[in-house]
Parts: sequence; C-alpha cells; structure tokens
Amino acid sequence: MAKFDVVDMSGKKVSKVELSDAVFGIKPNERAMHAAVVNYLANQRQGTQSTKTRGEVRGGGRKPWRQKGTGRARQGSIRSPQWTGGGVALGPKPRDYSYRINRKVKRLALLSALSAKAAAGEIIVVDEFKVDEYKTKAIVKMLGDISASGKALIVTDAVNEKMVKSAANIPGVKTTTASLINVYDILNAGTFVVSVDAAKKIEEVFAQ
Repeated sequence: MAKFDVVDMSGKKVSKVELSDAVFGIKPNERAMHAAVVNYLANQRQGTQSTKTRGEVRGGGRKPWRQKGTGRARQGSIRSPQWTGGGVALGPKPRDYSYRINRKVKRLALLSALSAKAAAGEIIVVDEFKVDEYKTKAIVKMLGDISASGKALIVTDAVNEKMVKSAANIPGVKTTTASLINVYDILNAGTFVVSVDAAKKIEEVFAQ
C-alpha cells in the first residue's frame, strides 16, 4: 500500500493515508496513456469546419469564354478552384472525429496516469475541502499553502458548487469529481490535489 501525507487546507500535515498500489503504484504504461490522450483530444473536436466546393459557390454558371481560339487556357467556370473566389478543392467538411478505445486500455491508462503522478510526488492529499462561500481568494490561498504550484487538478468526491465556481477564474486550475477524472486532465496538471474521500472513491472504483 502506498502511503501519502494528508494535509489540511492550510498545508499543515494532519495524518497519513494508505492507498492501493493497484491504483497508485503500478508501472505506468506510456502507450496506453498516449492512446487515451489522443482519443480524448479527438473526441473534443467539434468537427464543424466547412468549405464550399465549386458546385456550392454562387455564380459561375456561364462559360467565361469559348473553348478554342482565344489563346487562353480553357475554362468552364469562374468558380473553379484555381479562380479567386472559386470553390475549394478537397477542403474540410463537417465530420465526427470521435472514436472509442478498448475499455481495458482506457482503465490501464488511467491507473498509469495516477501512478505516474504518485511516483513523481505530484499528488497532494487534503483531508477535506471546506469552502463556505464563493471566494476565489480562498482557493488561491489554499493552493499556495499546500504548495500546489502551476497547473492544478482539484478532485472532490462529489460536486462542490462553491469550490467549482471559486476556482473557475484561476488560470491553470480545474476542478472535477472522482467519477469524472480522465487521463488528459491528470497528465496536463502539474499537481493532482485530491481529498481523502475522493481518493478512496477512486481506489474503490479502479482497484478491482
């Protein structure tokens, strides 16, 4: 079992917690993590980019000049791709970029990401998040007190609206719940800040 120091929101060490090696202590699989990150980014693409083909651009119905005898290259429409204002050849059209990866690979990638953070000492376990009001200063102070520098991913066991809205304006800080964590957010964050209850919930779900 991996042991982690537990601190309060002021950064004071209050206890220790043991978390399963099956979740926070495996050998990270880089290929699985890469596959999961690429899949996540692909699924975030809207795919709404669109260009008009020569048939969709308005105008160009008349042949600009006769086929032979002018000395110029033959042309059939002023909306052909080589003309200014013409259509786009082989341009993008709306499409769905999303795809699915194997469930076992996805699970391995998540465990690998958590274990990589643990091995790098980038996991901070907080006893509980007490946010009594909507105040960004409180979250900024907490992150400073617990030495969570740079980008931080704050993970709670359940949705904490005051925590979410208080952290929303802090650059590089993202909040989520234990049931919604993903490989990209974990690896993209410099520090993985998690409550004891959220850590136990993650362990309960993925230690099987």
